[in-house]
Amino acid sequence: MKAPGQRPASSDARDGIKDSIDPEVVQRAAQWLARLWSEQASSADAAACAAWRAADPAHERAWLRLQAVGDELHSVPRDVARGTLLAPPGAASAKPATRRRALSLLGLLTLVGGTAGLVRQTETWQLALADHRTAVGEQREVNLPDGTRILLNTASAIDVRYDDGERRVVLRAGEILVSTAADPALVYRPFLVQTREGTARALGTRFTVRQQDGVSSIAVLEGAVIVRPQRPGARGLRIDAGRQTELRTDAASPPQPTDDGTAAWSRRMLVAERMRVDDLLAELARYRPGVLRCDAEVAELRVGGVFPLSDTDRALANLTLALPVELVYRTRYWVTVQAR
Repeated sequence: MKAPGQRPASSDARDGIKDSIDPEVVQRAAQWLARLWSEQASSADAAACAAWRAADPAHERAWLRLQAVGDELHSVPRDVARGTLLAPPGAASAKPATRRRALSLLGLLTLVGGTAGLVRQTETWQLALADHRTAVGEQREVNLPDGTRILLNTASAIDVRYDDGERRVVLRAGEILVSTAADPALVYRPFLVQTREGTARALGTRFTVRQQDGVSSIAVLEGAVIVRPQRPGARGLRIDAGRQTELRTDAASPPQPTDDGTAAWSRRMLVAERMRVDDLLAELARYRPGVLRCDAEVAELRVGGVFPLSDTDRALANLTLALPVELVYRTRYWVTVQAR
């Protein structure tokens, strides 16, 4: 999918492909490209992408180069592109010739900005290719074959891997609320949620898992889970109802009490208790396209209350009622909170 009004990729995108571009800019361009490829991309996504491209000439240059590659990647079958982008390096393929084509395009991405690995890992690509996914601001419940229910939060993605030995859900990005059901199979199969940092094994339970940078946050609402870090030989840790932990690849933090706002997002609410303004905005930004930022002079102000996630503009307006701040809308998709 191409954004409305998008310029066609120019030959300069290839002729100058070895010119230096900040890898972070290339990664962001890849995220925008993948978001617009998603079946759930909206006009708001297209407008926010256009604003990002117009903000800096380097943004537009990176966009055009990736668009040239993207046009070719669209010719690769979805299942092969999925395996190439998400599978570990060296994974086998049933279609080697087509896979080689996909890999050659990833090699071209590497020339653009050294980002083949970043493309594999970026949340937006995984949203576009996962078994189940949600767009920014969307929530959706998925019913699995055994009766387990999973509520996907905003910009989340999961893959489901059920077989004769286990029931495994891979959290690719975002956040989920899991309500497990009894396994109907004759031979018991454990239920696992896998993240980049390790696994959470359910013991007849209801719990949330959130994938963040370098850490998985796991909170148990009912029952219990056993969390186990990815590191070989790492010991598991039991987390009971009303407790939460942060799981890293080498260890899990000691269980801490959950709070009233732990699963409030499942009711489309954000509960803040003496939350910093910059942290509040970071949470609200997960539910709206575009840029949401604040000036440094108001970042450390504290606020409490309940903010609606289904209407983030109203949530921002409520913030101005609680604190001496004002909203500056550069566009609908570029908002700054500053001192009044």
